[in-house]
This record gives sequence, structure tokens and C-alpha cells, in this order.
Amino acid sequence: MNNEVSGYIVRYGSTRMIGEFSAKGPDELSRNASVIVKSDRGHEWGEILSPATDRVRSFMKDTKTVGRIIRPVTDDDYRQRDKNRHEERTEFLGCQDLVKEHKLQMQLVDVEHIFGGERIIFYYLAEKRVDFRELVKALARKYRSRIEMRQIGVRDEAKLLADYGDCGKTVCCGTHLTEMPPVSMKMAKLQKTSLDPNKLSGRCGRLKCCLRYEYDTYRSYKKELPPVGSFVVTEQGEGKVTNQDILSECVQVIYPDSRKSIVHRKDIQEVIKKKKGEGQPPGHGKSPNQKPAR
Repeated sequence: MNNEVSGYIVRYGSTRMIGEFSAKGPDELSRNASVIVKSDRGHEWGEILSPATDRVRSFMKDTKTVGRIIRPVTDDDYRQRDKNRHEERTEFLGCQDLVKEHKLQMQLVDVEHIFGGERIIFYYLAEKRVDFRELVKALARKYRSRIEMRQIGVRDEAKLLADYGDCGKTVCCGTHLTEMPPVSMKMAKLQKTSLDPNKLSGRCGRLKCCLRYEYDTYRSYKKELPPVGSFVVTEQGEGKVTNQDILSECVQVIYPDSRKSIVHRKDIQEVIKKKKGEGQPPGHGKSPNQKPAR
């Protein structure tokens, strides 16, 4: 019987990269199964996320096959992984000593010892470009392996080291996010969240990625609501919009007699654009023929 060839989406590496890997064999691999894969970096430990169907590929930017699945992990593989992790601690401390010895302006963040031993990757933070050629040579002599230095940002640092966010769940950058989207204070203001930087900042010290999740929905709903300051006609008469509750698609309306009510978007009969300098609903206030008081 011919072996069937299929593909799977696999998460691999310290930075939790995601790619499609080919697999040969009749046995189907289950979700969350640990496997050894061959990527362009070497033999790596990976986790099966799902079969590589056309629907799954439609959500991925890069649909090229990045490697192949060698086999499900064995007991020997678990022992090798534990050994690699022990070596990573030694390699991290050894690199720190060499950074100090070479007086380099860089902060070592993490080290990744590729499962198959093909290379060792050191992740670091630096404000300026660092000439680490002599450092790489010293590390290669010390650990007799291919050395790769990779400069990262503070968000990448959180992706490597952070565990849980303020919500109590594992940080998004360490689970499902494949890239860190740009987040602005405008998104927080639209969602009317607290503008306290301490509450808006994630483990990386930057604005939380989750502020973007519902931003498009808020923006879409906001377009359907009359803006604050405009005048609307409802069953209760004409009034001025003083506030918006975007998710419930409601606005707060104040009427000339100081009554206030919450009105759903569907119950607004007409929206009257606010004229320049106008501060109250049309039809109210002084008559055009009224003489000024003496």
C-alpha cells in the first residue's frame, strides 16, 4: 500500500513560529501532538495545531511548506529536550560573561538551543547597532556550534519570557498571535477604557494587543450612531445627543425641558446636523423677531 502524503500546521521554536510541514505515512497525527520536524534551522520540536486544509491556509500569510515532519516524539526525545534546556542555562550565562568581556552595549534576553544541535540562537535587546562579530567567534569556539545573534524589541521579549497577562490568561503573543499588530491610544479612547497607562500596558510595557481585537467592531458601530452634539428626532421630540454607548447602539438624548433618555439607534426617526454655533435643538430658544432686552 502506498504511503499517503499530507500536511499539518505546526507551531515550533522559542518564538512560536507557525508553518505548514509535510508528513508521509498512513497514520494521522492528532492535534497538540508533539513531533520532531525538519526546518531550515535544523531538527526542531514542534506541536501539531491542525491539518493543513485549504480553509486553514486561507488564514495564513505564507502558505509555502516550510519543512517536513520527521516523527512523533519518543522518550529519548524528551530526555534530549531536557538536556538542551539545561545547556541553554549554561549557554546564557556563558554569553553574558562574554558580552561583559567584550564590553558590548546589549542586553541578553534568551537563548534557543535548536533541538538537533544545528545552531544556538541568542536573543538580545540593544538601542543601537552592535558589532558582535568577535562575540560570535568566541561563542562558536566555546560551544562548537553555529551561532546566530538576533536583535528583538520589547514586544518580542514579552513573547519569549512572559507568562500570564492581567486577564489571568497566557499572554496572547505567546499563544495565538503570529505577529504583533500596531495599537494606538485612539483605540482605547474609542472603547472608553481607562486611560491609565498602568492599566493599558501589557507585560512588554506597550499598549495591550487586545485593544485592537474589538476596535473594528466599535468603529463600525460608531459610524451608525449620530455624533455627540448632533440633534435627533425621537418619539419624545427633538433632543441633543450628549453621549454614545457604542456596543449597545444607543445614545443619550437631552430634551429642551432637561429630560434625558437612552435611545436605540433604530428608534431615532431623523438626525439633524448641528449648525455652527448652535447649542440647542432647532425650534427652541429665542424667536428671530424677539427684541433684545433693555
